[in-house]
Amino acid sequence: MGWWEESPYGGFADVMLAQTDGTRRLLAPSDEVAAFVADTYRFDVVEVAPVSISRSGPVVKVVTRELDLTYVVGRRTTLGRALRVVPKRVATSPAWCRVTDPVARVVMRGVRTRGSAGGGRWETYGATDHHAVESLRGTWRGRDLGALAPVLPEPGFGFGSTPPTPSVTTLVTTVLDDRTGAA
Repeated sequence: MGWWEESPYGGFADVMLAQTDGTRRLLAPSDEVAAFVADTYRFDVVEVAPVSISRSGPVVKVVTRELDLTYVVGRRTTLGRALRVVPKRVATSPAWCRVTDPVARVVMRGVRTRGSAGGGRWETYGATDHHAVESLRGTWRGRDLGALAPVLPEPGFGFGSTPPTPSVTTLVTTVLDDRTGAA
């Protein structure tokens, strides 16, 4: 689940869902958002559908036509405490992401902070915080999602993946276009 506070398309939420049969699905709130996200990551199915997200303290609720999910954001992890030491302006810069990428690959299997966003574009993830997910409950198409479990195998949405341990990362995503130099 992505909760974009700011973007060229305004604030929005989207859902990147990996189904048990291997299908990678994007649920995006508009055609423009769907096109941007689908050009950046890999999906088998792209659907434009309302995505609602709300937060009350540590409880986050995500609702689409077919997904009803509630999770509880837990304690700040050791990684989160380390990320908080780095000034945000530094932590979110593409130059810093080039430095942190080799470290991220070792510290959190599957995670990268820099990679191809497709079509001559590069993307960086400037992480500023990290929390464990304490609990989760939900349904997809009316079926119970089951207990919170490691994210294995990794879903293969793009150059970087979600860590195996369920968590929430606060970050700034920057997409750079090699053709124009624009961010």
